[in-house]
Amino acid sequence: MSAQSTPATLIDGKAFSAALVDRVGAAVARLEAAHGVKPGLAVVIVGEDPASQIYVRNKGETTLRAGMRSDTHRLAESTGQDELLALIAQLNADAGIHGILVQLPLPTHIDATVVLDAISPDKDVDGFHVVNAGRLAVGLPGLVPCTPLGCLMLLKDQLGDLSGLNAVIVGRSNIVGKPMAQLLLAESCTVAIAHSRTRDLPEVCRRADILVAAVGRPEMIKGDWIKPGATVIDVGINRVPSADPVKAAEGKTRVVGDVAFKEAVEVAGRITPVPGGVGPMTIACLLANTYSAACRLNNIQPEPLDA
Repeated sequence: MSAQSTPATLIDGKAFSAALVDRVGAAVARLEAAHGVKPGLAVVIVGEDPASQIYVRNKGETTLRAGMRSDTHRLAESTGQDELLALIAQLNADAGIHGILVQLPLPTHIDATVVLDAISPDKDVDGFHVVNAGRLAVGLPGLVPCTPLGCLMLLKDQLGDLSGLNAVIVGRSNIVGKPMAQLLLAESCTVAIAHSRTRDLPEVCRRADILVAAVGRPEMIKGDWIKPGATVIDVGINRVPSADPVKAAEGKTRVVGDVAFKEAVEVAGRITPVPGGVGPMTIACLLANTYSAACRLNNIQPEPLDA
């Protein structure tokens, strides 16, 4: 595939997410003023994983900035599964908490599936519960996983009406690939889910007006896999050795996506960078889900937050 005369437009997820947090904050203020409901998010973290600790702290700060109640429950690495399930039952019953998030990964002695299934589907702001997956599949209102929801918001902001477009998703996870496909089907796209075992994967990708890369392999999708002018959403966050040999020898790393960005930017029409593309949308969509959950749990119609 030949390159375009001009590089792709970069999709600024950082700016969009900041605006979304502002819109959520304004909607939260109106909800509290009109109905006396203050959305509450409880985050549970087990153990001392450094990356998780940073992520949880950022979630708490952003939640407060949006005018919500923020509760963080930090549990020791040795916490038993029954103790964790008892806390979730307590949070399920707490009328002031509308969203519950258990930070992954959990210690190996705890079954994450059992824990996530114990969260009330109506408070499952990660959108991982099988009930919410079913609601999404059949088109009922529910809580959608934050990353694909953020991807959809970016696509609609960039392209407007998505109906009739060919969409290819590379990756079939329950967290991104499958819900992304359901969301795009609901927008009347023609959707294909591809993966590492798809035959002639490059040719499948070249058919896409919208290409979502969520396969978890650094720079797997090359520039000549992309249809000229296509919109590319790169969900991948992969840490690889620094491009500088000296820094690499010192153990320094850099973050890249699932798309070979330098090649892709010369072919695509629009593309999300890594970092600064999809990543910032996750926490913003978590707050949007918490706001929506607070409304639905109180039989209030949530305001649209898309833009």
